[in-house]
Amino acid sequence: MQKVEKENAWALIPLVVFIGLFLGAGIITKDFTFLPLNVAALIGVIVALLMSPKEKFTHKVEVFARKAGHPNIILMMLVFVLAGAFSKTAEAMGGVSSIVNLGLSLIPQHYLIVGIFIICMFISISMGTSVGTVAAIAPVGFGISEATDIPAALAMATVVGGAMFGDNLSMISDTTIAAVRTQNTRMADKFKVNFRIVVPGALATLVILWWLTHGNQIDQATNYDYDFVKVIPYLFVLILALLGVNVVIVLMGGIGLAGIIGGLDGSFGMKGFLSAASEGVVAMEDIAMIALLIGGMIGLVEHYGGVTWLLNSVKKRIRSRRGAELGIAGLVSMADISTANNTISIIMAGPLAKDIAEEYNIDPRKSASILDIFGSAFQGILPYSPQLIAAAGVAGISPVMLLPYSVYPMMLALCGIVAIMFNLPRLQVGQNNKKN
Repeated sequence: MQKVEKENAWALIPLVVFIGLFLGAGIITKDFTFLPLNVAALIGVIVALLMSPKEKFTHKVEVFARKAGHPNIILMMLVFVLAGAFSKTAEAMGGVSSIVNLGLSLIPQHYLIVGIFIICMFISISMGTSVGTVAAIAPVGFGISEATDIPAALAMATVVGGAMFGDNLSMISDTTIAAVRTQNTRMADKFKVNFRIVVPGALATLVILWWLTHGNQIDQATNYDYDFVKVIPYLFVLILALLGVNVVIVLMGGIGLAGIIGGLDGSFGMKGFLSAASEGVVAMEDIAMIALLIGGMIGLVEHYGGVTWLLNSVKKRIRSRRGAELGIAGLVSMADISTANNTISIIMAGPLAKDIAEEYNIDPRKSASILDIFGSAFQGILPYSPQLIAAAGVAGISPVMLLPYSVYPMMLALCGIVAIMFNLPRLQVGQNNKKN
C-alpha cells in the first residue's frame, strides 16, 4: 500500500515568519541590513522547533539536524568556504586588481557587465552549478563595480543571472538531471526544447544590461597596469570550469595556484598565505551557517507537511492542458520558494508533474523544461537563496538589493510563461519515448 504523505498548511508558519520578519524589518526601517539574515533564519528555526507540541522535542531536533546535514547543503557550505579562501588568497597576491584592470583594458566600458554575464553563462553551463559560478566570478564582478560607477548590486545580480542560465541548461547540472529523470525523457531532447524557450530571454537580458550600463564611467584614478601571471589562477578556474571539472577541485586548485604564485613573487610568505585563506573562510562562515539554518528549517516544514500541502493545492486547481503546464510551473515554483533549492524542488515536484503531464498529454520534453525553467527562475530572485546570499556577501550588501537588477531570472520566468500560453515550441509527437 502506497504511503500517504501528511499535508498541513500551518506547517508553513516558520517560512512565513522568516520571510516576513526579514522583508518586513527592511521595508519598515528602509534598511535591509537592520535584521541580519542569520537572525531571521534562527528565529524561523526556533518557531519550527516549537510547532507540533505533541511531538517529542528531541525528535524535532533530530529532524532539523538530519535535514540541515543534507549532502547538498554540506557541499554548498564547503563550496562557500573554499570560495572565500580562493577569493582572499587571490586578492592578497594581487590577482583581483590584475584581472579587473585586464578586463577594463580589453572590454569596452559599455560592455563590462554584458561581458560578465556572458562569462558566467559559459562557466555555469560547463560546471553545472550556479553556486560554484557565483563563488568563482562574484569577486571579479565586485572588483569591476568598484573600479566603475556600476552599482555593486547590478554587478552581483548579473553574476547570479548568468549562473542561472547555465544551471538551467547544463548537461551535468543537478537540476537538469533531476528534471530529465523525473519526466522520463532524454537529456539532449530536453536541452533542445529548453534552449529554444530561454534564448530570447538571454538575448533580451544582454540588451537590457547594455542599456543599464552604457553610460557608466571608469574611475580615472584606477591604475590599469596588471601582471598577467597573477591572472593565471582565474584563468585556471575558468578553464577547469569549462572542462566540467568538479567545483570543489576547481576551487582547491585555484587556492593552491594563488598560493604558489603569491609565494614566488613575494606577495606573501606561508604565514600570509594561511592568514589570507583563513580570512576568506571566516568571511564565508556566516553565509554557510545561514544555508544550514534554512536547510534545517525547510526540512521541518516538509516534515510537518507544509510542502506536500503546497504541491497538492496546485494540483487540485488544474482543469486544462494549458492549466496543467501552468500547474507544473506552479508546483516547482512553490516548492522552490519553500526550499530555496531548485534541485530539491524539482525532485519533489517531479513525480506529480509527470502524472499531470501524462494525464493532459504534455510532451515530457516540455514538462522537464518547465520544471527546470521555473525552478531556476525563482532561485535567482529569492533573497534567501544561496546564490543571492553568496553574491551579496561578496559585495557586503543585502540580498534584497539585488532583486531590482535580477534581469535574467525574470526574463527566464517570462519566457516560460510565454511558452506555456502560446504552446511554444511546437513539438512533433512520437520523437521522445526513451530515457537518456
